Amino acid sequence: MSKDKTPQQKLWEMIKDIRFGMLTHRHTDGGLHSHPLTTQNKELGEKGVLYFFVSRTTEVGSRLRVDGNVNVTYSDPHKDHYVSITGTATISEDMDAKQRLFNPMAKAWFPKGAGDPDLELVEVHITSAEYWDVKESKPTQLFKMAAAAVSGERPTMGEHHEVSVGAH
Repeated sequence: MSKDKTPQQKLWEMIKDIRFGMLTHRHTDGGLHSHPLTTQNKELGEKGVLYFFVSRTTEVGSRLRVDGNVNVTYSDPHKDHYVSITGTATISEDMDAKQRLFNPMAKAWFPKGAGDPDLELVEVHITSAEYWDVKESKPTQLFKMAAAAVSGERPTMGEHHEVSVGAH
């Protein structure tokens, strides 16, 4: 990780242009269930909180109220950015936050705006994250993998870090 960037800044840099995160939570039967959700953040503040809007008519909010342990993953194969975030999700009724985060794309799902009674705000308080940021070009990656296959040694490509992010 760059010495002049905080973990939050590095994470935000990697995910800010990725439209959807896959939020994984525990299903009532104990299995894991994932949903593609649009990240509503305009930045990732010092507290390390991700925001998503969900509909009250889905099971997401009710499941998160029972078990808020979640994982959110982001992937941008074109830039070779891969991020896995661990955190605790809560449902917030903070109208100021809903209004601040509401945007024209959200209006397609919630036509009555930030005050839509169907809108629930999910806050994911990040505790840790892991990321892979491959900086080498595709030809260089292929060359390194071929050389590793011949030599029997693992290729070294890009950055891989595990970081603590939010307040604990």
